[in-house]
Amino acid sequence: MKAYSGWMSKCVVFVLFFSPLWAIAQPNVKQIGKGLYAYVSDNDSSANSTFLVDGSGILVVDTGLNATEGGKLLRAIRGVSSLPVKYVVNTHYHPDHQGGNAVVGPDATILSTDFTRERTLALTKAPGMESFRFRPAILTFEKKITLHMEDQAVEIFFSGKAHTSGDVLVYFPAQRAIAMGDLFLNKSSPAMDDGSVENWIQVLDHVLQLPVERAVPGHFEVGTRSDLQRFRDYLSDLYEQVKALKKSGETLEQVRRDIHMEKYSDFRQYPKYEATFSENARTIYQQIDDVR
Repeated sequence: MKAYSGWMSKCVVFVLFFSPLWAIAQPNVKQIGKGLYAYVSDNDSSANSTFLVDGSGILVVDTGLNATEGGKLLRAIRGVSSLPVKYVVNTHYHPDHQGGNAVVGPDATILSTDFTRERTLALTKAPGMESFRFRPAILTFEKKITLHMEDQAVEIFFSGKAHTSGDVLVYFPAQRAIAMGDLFLNKSSPAMDDGSVENWIQVLDHVLQLPVERAVPGHFEVGTRSDLQRFRDYLSDLYEQVKALKKSGETLEQVRRDIHMEKYSDFRQYPKYEATFSENARTIYQQIDDVR
């Protein structure tokens, strides 16, 4: 609970005071398969989205930070289709991924894990979040749910703690594409919530066993299979370094100093939000059992 409370505070600060360090010129809508589109946000404090136009309705994965960002996403969707948004999937509870639910899908069925719904309800009572109009999930699941739309099926699954304790992946088999929320950031060190980096690596291994060609990250540009592999290798490389250094008896501060991440020098770093090589190492150090 202490870790969660700390992250809750960071969520509030992130939402109220974030100033993007990297900016994309404008929102970018890219078709990545039949009826499937990636929306790359122009605001780094607001998440990317993915939407599938299928038969009589639309499925949206993540809706952005707030009503403003949700409105931008909805206009982009309307530039492609006038069909109703029937389903919204929230990959996890952080506000930048679900703050636009009420705008993008006011009548949609909202889906998430049980954990994400619980944390969303807690966010509605958190100081500093009064301006948000969250729409928590009305349909939750534990492990996997398959959504059968008019023309195709979409697989939505939870593979255990990773970035948070309730992240989901949304897999589009027909398009060989996957929406990953913050389980994947393209060329960036991620912020790490109360999850499990060890399992996170295993989740990415599972995704890489699928015939995926395009991966929509939580932030930044759409990734290829090789981009996803490199992000997985970053987490694995850092995890193994920290584990070896801790086993040798190094303190946390020594580990943070002694890791070598030169091969990932092009990765974005966000010190203010603990999304750096050093802060990722700290999280891993704290997660590794002392007996290992």
